[in-house]
Amino acid sequence: MKILVTGASGFIGNHVLEYLVNNTNHQVSAASRNKEKVKDKMWYSRVEFYEVDLYSRKSNFFEFFGNPDMLIHLAWSNLPNYNKSFHITENLVNEVLFLENILDNGLRQLVVTGTCFEYGIQEGELSETMFANPQNPYSIAKDALRRFIEFKTAEDDTRFLWLRLFYMFGRGQSPNSILSQLESAIQNGEKQFNMSGGEQIRDYLPVEKVAECIVKCALNLKATGIINISSGNPIQLRSFVENHLKTLGKSINLNLGYYPYSRIEPMAFWGKNEILKNTI
Repeated sequence: MKILVTGASGFIGNHVLEYLVNNTNHQVSAASRNKEKVKDKMWYSRVEFYEVDLYSRKSNFFEFFGNPDMLIHLAWSNLPNYNKSFHITENLVNEVLFLENILDNGLRQLVVTGTCFEYGIQEGELSETMFANPQNPYSIAKDALRRFIEFKTAEDDTRFLWLRLFYMFGRGQSPNSILSQLESAIQNGEKQFNMSGGEQIRDYLPVEKVAECIVKCALNLKATGIINISSGNPIQLRSFVENHLKTLGKSINLNLGYYPYSRIEPMAFWGKNEILKNTI
């Protein structure tokens, strides 16, 4: 099977491609705007690479990509600026046009990543059967894209899988992530690390595990609809940070309460992962 992965230069895309080339025998292709960002990746010489802007107006993306059997669509522009309106006014429009193009021209298996932010401010264990209630422009755009694809793929026999990603961490994560900032503070010899009160309860998975789950869900041809990519194990943010310090063998004073809690996220939420476990 020929599998196309978009968003190859991204945090998740890099790990998905590593997993595919190391653990499957499928023909893999990858797409990104900038070859310079990926040409040194371990998977680069083992895939067919396309340097392309998905938001350009090509007449036939399906043909351009060599008629892939499956698309694992990870691309999304300008993250992590979740509260910017361009997610709706620009990204959503461009995503619809790209996916409509490749579906209309022959793609029959589509896997797209969503976000736990689609659940909005709902607290506790979040399951796929719950109604989405997105509260920021990024999640509103993602939810609208999911609804569009559901309508679009219902017209034919296209298989559609929507994977809602919860929190992840690991090699290549954003320098703005809490663990990256923590490690930077330690490297800089700072005596304390400023953070919120740390009482938030979240759901974390290593990005390598996230990539494995994405690929295994994609390759389970019976899997369709929405699946949470989550650990199912709620953990307090403070404990998560303290556990990472133990893993590093480092210590630093945690200046708890320095930052206020976010108003756009609930204090406690995590993903129910029964469907995920049954799928992989």
